[in-house]
Amino acid sequence: MSGKPRLTYFNGRGRMESIRWLLAAAGVEFEEFFFETREQYEKLIKDGVLMFQQVPLVEIDGMKMVQTRAILSYIAGKYNLYGKDLKERALIDMYVEGITDLMQMILMFPFSPPEAKEKTLDSIKERATNRYFPVFEKVLKQHGQDFLVGNKFSWADVQLIEAILTVEENIPGVLSEFPLLQAFKIRMSNMPTIKKFLQPGSPRKPPADAHYIETVSRILKM
Repeated sequence: MSGKPRLTYFNGRGRMESIRWLLAAAGVEFEEFFFETREQYEKLIKDGVLMFQQVPLVEIDGMKMVQTRAILSYIAGKYNLYGKDLKERALIDMYVEGITDLMQMILMFPFSPPEAKEKTLDSIKERATNRYFPVFEKVLKQHGQDFLVGNKFSWADVQLIEAILTVEENIPGVLSEFPLLQAFKIRMSNMPTIKKFLQPGSPRKPPADAHYIETVSRILKM
């Protein structure tokens, strides 16, 4: 054992990508195992490794953790990215939950039928520009700091920069009405650990392609 966290998932973004982002932002190196067959997935279920028969699976500190939110909370707490007290943690939780709602739409976008993609993309744009991004533009303005909570980099900042960049991949110019989010994107993208994660050759995964969609659909029998 190398002592590095071990991530088990598919060779693509999905629900694991936010975990990769958070570990990378914390400066933590990790190893990955990618499913290629249904049998590999079923073996983990048979062995009792997947508590709810679901992935992501992260092996860290002697634990086999499942459930994305639990994994992210543990990593944020372990690497001091979860605020200085309960009030800051509550704010981080609220912001993260909001961003997760938006990311859920983006997560399912590649799996939507071709005839529904344009409508789905319009829905993502509408929610991003009318419901979610205005909230964080206002938070940054009222808070008056570089970061969303306190004046310290947190899990919420990592989730937001991931969401911004992912939405921009699909909808260029989506931040045109949000100058503070534009500045936030530049600041976060230039933080050393995040800048490294955004470079070619990092563990960051590209947008879903046909092979990824086929692999996930086949293994999970979607």
